[in-house]
Amino acid sequence: MTILELKNHQVWRDLTEILENLDANILVLEHLNQCDYKVCGYWDEQDEYYETITLPRPLEAELVSSSIGITNTERFLQLKFSLIADAVDATQTPNNHTQKIGELVLVYNENLEFIDENWLLDIDSPMLDIS
Repeated sequence: MTILELKNHQVWRDLTEILENLDANILVLEHLNQCDYKVCGYWDEQDEYYETITLPRPLEAELVSSSIGITNTERFLQLKFSLIADAVDATQTPNNHTQKIGELVLVYNENLEFIDENWLLDIDSPMLDIS
């Protein structure tokens, strides 16, 4: 039987190198700009459908996890972000409080070409414009 110790495996060094040379904030901001801060055709966890959800601006995206995946034919990079908005009061003035409004997972192939996205939004958040 072969014993493989993963904690010192090359895959972790590869992932570390990728993340050190990659500005994940640029990727997520580019994605948010391309979708115009809108999520179209969203199904929530209770199977409720929303035609369009508009995200607030400004919106901060914080990288919370990263992983690499390997199938028989493909390799991919998955980046998970927390989406955080500045809370505003009734006068539309920022009040120095932030609120997590959801998460966004972006998936890229080995050439850093976009493959997929997965949104998990807090539908009850007053920060989202739902239609």
